[in-house]
Amino acid sequence: MNKSALQQQIIATLEADREVAKAVLAATHEAATHAESKAENKYDTRGLEAAYLADGQRRRLHEIETALAAYRNLLPGVSSDGRVRVGALLCLDHDGAERWFFLGPDAAGLKLQHDGREILVISPRSPLGQGLLGRQVGDEVQLQVNGQPQCYDVLEVH
Repeated sequence: MNKSALQQQIIATLEADREVAKAVLAATHEAATHAESKAENKYDTRGLEAAYLADGQRRRLHEIETALAAYRNLLPGVSSDGRVRVGALLCLDHDGAERWFFLGPDAAGLKLQHDGREILVISPRSPLGQGLLGRQVGDEVQLQVNGQPQCYDVLEVH
């Protein structure tokens, strides 16, 4: 599997998300500053709600731009001894099913189709991401999710 192509696919997806977020931010900013958003009485909160929405969109745009910068500066994610670090592409066995993950610096939750496989982006801030750091092929990662044990076997690290 070509990790460089996967990284470029993540960047392209984030760039598309950024353009959508910019357009939404412009629209929410316009709504927040439009004359119709001016309060007619002390109980009219249209303008305030529009301002909160615009602020949320501004933060979302900042998150996307931060993720883009992180992926543009990302180095290969497997150390010389084969241990997992940020930037690794992993195949894990979970309850007999193979699942592919990309341990990225950000943009957790992003799902991509790459080389005919679904790949889920996770980050080191997630419990699974934390558990995978420093692991290698053959290792087992055990987590507690909602009080239930979850077990993952590391099958491949790229």
